Amino acid sequence: MLKSDAVWLVTGCSSGLGRAIGEQVIEAGYRLVATARDPSALADLVEKAGERAIAVALDVTDTDSVAAAVRASEERFGAVDVLVNNAGYGYFAALEEGEEADVEAMFQTNVYGPWRVANAVLPGMRDRGHGHIVNISSVGGLVTFPAVGFYHMAKFAVEGFSETLAKELQPFGVGVTVVEPGAFRTEFRGTSMKQSAIRLPAYAETAGKARDNVIAANGKQQGDPARGGRAIIKAVEAEHPPLHLVIGGDALDLIRKKIADLTHDLDTWETVTRSTDFQDGAAA
Repeated sequence: MLKSDAVWLVTGCSSGLGRAIGEQVIEAGYRLVATARDPSALADLVEKAGERAIAVALDVTDTDSVAAAVRASEERFGAVDVLVNNAGYGYFAALEEGEEADVEAMFQTNVYGPWRVANAVLPGMRDRGHGHIVNISSVGGLVTFPAVGFYHMAKFAVEGFSETLAKELQPFGVGVTVVEPGAFRTEFRGTSMKQSAIRLPAYAETAGKARDNVIAANGKQQGDPARGGRAIIKAVEAEHPPLHLVIGGDALDLIRKKIADLTHDLDTWETVTRSTDFQDGAAA
């Protein structure tokens, strides 16, 4: 069970869901290590918590920065009990339109970043025999759309990372939850969004239109970040926290449809699937 004064380290706290999680952590009475590349952006967030919160500089793409942030957390509060790997951003383009340097940069933040920060807190969690890691994925880690392919690649990786990590950490008393948000009213589709400068006419009616629709929908998302933050805390506080936590009714509907479509393909092609196994006593 989570201690009443547990220490939460949250990456990407300057805005969006990360800031909402930080606010809800403080509201719930826990201690908070709020992190961002520019910690001055967190001053108002930590001020309201007094001695229960600190702002720390953290660039998840820099191993030294990660180590320094975890060290600062432990020096101030003694330990990190819950890590929320939230830092990340979207990159929108048809797969043929992707610019390699931009894609690599997005992977450094969205995939390697959570791995770096998790590795920095895990020795302490394993030694203490308790802790919890929350990786913020996306409905886009399970369901795909045109123009979002590179983001999907990153979030599918986060799903695999989280599921494997949960199995590896189970003997040590350390839990893992991967969160799949739907569309939340943050700047993910606004100032935080990056997109390729390349727009191929061939994709105007598919990926191109999808890009435009994503931008047009900014500010109209049905997900409430504060409610999302509370849901994540509730899951971590549970006696048996879930491995997967979907937040947002839109995400739930999309994922259930994906499961139904996958089940249909599995059932339809089961005979062919099983026919590929070696048959005892039968010719190939």
